[in-house]
Amino acid sequence: MTTPSRVAVIGAGAAGLATTKALLDAGLEVVTYERGDRPGGLWARDNSSGLSPAYDSLHLNTSRARTQFAGFPMPRDWPDYPSADLVAGYLADYARTFGLTEHIQFGTTVTSVEREPGGSGWSVTTGAGGTGRFDAVVVANGHNWDPRGPEPACPGTFTGTQMHAHDYRNPECFRDRRVLVVGMGNSAMDITVDASHVARGPVLLSARRGVHIVPKYLFGRPADATGGALAALPWRLRQGIAQTLLRLAVGTPQSYGLPAPSGGLFQNHPTVSDTILHRLTHGEVAPRPGIDRLDGDRVVFADGTSDPVDVIVWATGYRVSIPFLSARWLGADPERLPLYKRVFHLRNPSLAFVGLMQSTGAALPVVEAQARLVAACWSGTYALPPMRDQQRAVARALRDATRRWGADRRPMMRIDFDQYLADLPRELRAGRARLRRGARPFTPSHREETSV
Repeated sequence: MTTPSRVAVIGAGAAGLATTKALLDAGLEVVTYERGDRPGGLWARDNSSGLSPAYDSLHLNTSRARTQFAGFPMPRDWPDYPSADLVAGYLADYARTFGLTEHIQFGTTVTSVEREPGGSGWSVTTGAGGTGRFDAVVVANGHNWDPRGPEPACPGTFTGTQMHAHDYRNPECFRDRRVLVVGMGNSAMDITVDASHVARGPVLLSARRGVHIVPKYLFGRPADATGGALAALPWRLRQGIAQTLLRLAVGTPQSYGLPAPSGGLFQNHPTVSDTILHRLTHGEVAPRPGIDRLDGDRVVFADGTSDPVDVIVWATGYRVSIPFLSARWLGADPERLPLYKRVFHLRNPSLAFVGLMQSTGAALPVVEAQARLVAACWSGTYALPPMRDQQRAVARALRDATRRWGADRRPMMRIDFDQYLADLPRELRAGRARLRRGARPFTPSHREETSV
């Protein structure tokens, strides 16, 4: 039996490191390409890649116990919500502990990944002009590094300073200036709170639609521990219980002057913050509706009010960018790329993706589980189901995600953290059972399917 023996992993953040370890553990030869000068990806501040959005005050918004790799627990004496620097150090320790660093080519940008002529193997080309041949490729380059501005762009002209949250590092750039932050995600809240301590007047927080705001602790425990305790329940039932607990603990966003959430908890990703509600109630942050237009040194909002502003921070998220793969493999939009179990490309399972998902919880346990699935497949200890079954599973997952999150919220990428982590071990067992029943494991000679 022939199995992929030489694998390229693109990216040495959490997803790439977990994948490198799993593949090495399975006995495969691995080369990991990393654009930056150190492991840790987006958590590594001042990484030479220039892609990290980590700022001085950044901490986990999922608790340590729910974020750590199962195979490499974080130190028990760490705080429940470690800083970005602690997480970056943790990932560097992970790479050292498991001997991953020697398999990583730092300072190397992958510019092209193409199928070899004849349909067997992959060519990986780097910015330096080198090309390597591999039996299989894992894309683990992350999707929080290519800033997305407001869509559509705000009409009008602004004479002040505009920046994306990706470029924020510390609040000194806001000192004695009038600041507007646009967005309701975790970065938006962190930046708003940071700015509120140094800015001139209250920091304005603008949003077209609301989100649920969850404190980091509920009833003396990390808030996501409550979600974990309810994990066995259907998500609708979990939603009702969790929303009731949240309302009893902190009230509704509307009671703080913020817009009502556009969906229920567990449908839209909540914002986790202990401090934004305090700054709102103290008058250091002032809520505003969505922006209607820019007008010189003023911003006009949807309710007709306007404010003078010196700095606008667009905390409007990121595009999914995989610049080294062509449309042949990505289709028209990588956010809509169908993948079996959010891992395997339907046309050829020698192309896999680890971390190309949007989870209701932490990323590290998810990418660790995905990496193990890839390693099992390519080492011949797990068999994929027939293509038709894969396609049906992808269609079913998309249908369920669209019902839950909506068609405009990246439904193809969405996963429920607890359900997904329970599902992948079941899938591994099912793949082993398929082998016992005579299914053939994947080999590099697998021919591409013509329909997806």
